[in-house]
Amino acid sequence: MTWFTSPADNLLCRCLGISIMVWFTLLFVFIIVPAVLGVSLGIRRLYIVTLLKVFEWATSRMEMGAKEKNQQLYKPYSSGIIAKEPPSSWQQEIQDLRGSASCLRSEPEFEMADIFYFCRRGVESIMDDEVTKCFSAQELESWNLLTRSNYNFRHISLRLTVLWGLGVLIRYGVLLPLRVTLAVTGISLLLVLTTLVGLLPNRELKFFLSEKVHLMCYRICVRALTAIITYHNRENKPKNGGICVANHTTPIDVIILANDGCYSMVGQVHGGLMGMIQRAMVRSSPHIWFERSEVKDRHLVAKRLGDHVADKTKQPILIFPEGTCINNTSVMMFKKGSFEIGCTVYPVAIKYDPRFGDAFWNSSKFGMVNYLLRMMSSWAIVCSVWYLPPMNREEGEDAVQFANRVKAAIAAQGGLVDLIWDGGLKRAKVKDAFKEEQQKLYSKVLVGESRILY
Repeated sequence: MTWFTSPADNLLCRCLGISIMVWFTLLFVFIIVPAVLGVSLGIRRLYIVTLLKVFEWATSRMEMGAKEKNQQLYKPYSSGIIAKEPPSSWQQEIQDLRGSASCLRSEPEFEMADIFYFCRRGVESIMDDEVTKCFSAQELESWNLLTRSNYNFRHISLRLTVLWGLGVLIRYGVLLPLRVTLAVTGISLLLVLTTLVGLLPNRELKFFLSEKVHLMCYRICVRALTAIITYHNRENKPKNGGICVANHTTPIDVIILANDGCYSMVGQVHGGLMGMIQRAMVRSSPHIWFERSEVKDRHLVAKRLGDHVADKTKQPILIFPEGTCINNTSVMMFKKGSFEIGCTVYPVAIKYDPRFGDAFWNSSKFGMVNYLLRMMSSWAIVCSVWYLPPMNREEGEDAVQFANRVKAAIAAQGGLVDLIWDGGLKRAKVKDAFKEEQQKLYSKVLVGESRILY
């Protein structure tokens, strides 16, 4: 049986072939080559400036549409946490509740009025829960033409609806295919090139080429997110033999930082595609991967980290001490493990601009594939990175105090709220130690501080 194709089919195939060739040629010339050379053509920044002007126009149209319909423009609830005044002491609050200073006898004792103090504190905690706010998406005061930030704004006027529809076509018809192509290219190059570099016998040449390969691939992946990153104080960039610690909002924090320098990663061994990437990366550079059974062995983890930083030829270790993703409005408790090593710590603050896309990964709500799809269908990822001066553990300072000092510096630089809560509360119950601490504070009110046995 013989198959014949019509001239129209031949023309369609030729047009399709030419389109694909032009697509990859433009991709190679304007994105991949600049990524390899480490230069920027300014296209992404021009794109961001254009987006800001479109957002301003859309906001003005929303206000006009709301006035025409005699509606009050929706002001979203902000999931950010407002810094509060330092609370007064337990003694002072209970004293005020009891009525006067005379109510506090020389021999303190329990009074029924004290119950109302704890009831009030409980209601305040429910109404203004600092922990839950850290794991919900940050709301915007103006619409960014994404229904994920607000669904109803696109119905205010016909022009706004048309603009929103055009945005959907651009994001899913142009940007998403482009970004997927770039992401596949970057990951494929990382897998192939790191495997080839890992076969080299010369250690110095291997590390040199590995650094170039990693930088090139991460730069391609950054372009796959249309990420605009502003790095500040590059003279404080982490150096070999140290540990880089940063606040954690999203898995792409790694790409954001590795776009400007190479790091040794620390993490658990995975399977599938992630496992393939881990095995390829460790062949060419000294990353630290732990088996599932080893992760909870603190002594083993500390030993491997200590051995790594003791070798000044190895890249700095990148660690996110919070242990979970926070919505970029605050910084939660840092785990003390990475601060017990006794080496120089290089703090880094990362702050994302939510107007162009929400970078926060709510792992309880979205899987990794769904999250990456949301990232690649957003307008862009815009963020600022601050390299803070290196910090060392002071004399008489324990690991917890050192971790809190570093956390406070990161929060202050990034404009984030410094919280004492453990990010593990995202999935776990409150530890008994927190409850016991509150009980001890009340015991001081009842029996006096000197009579409490710890």
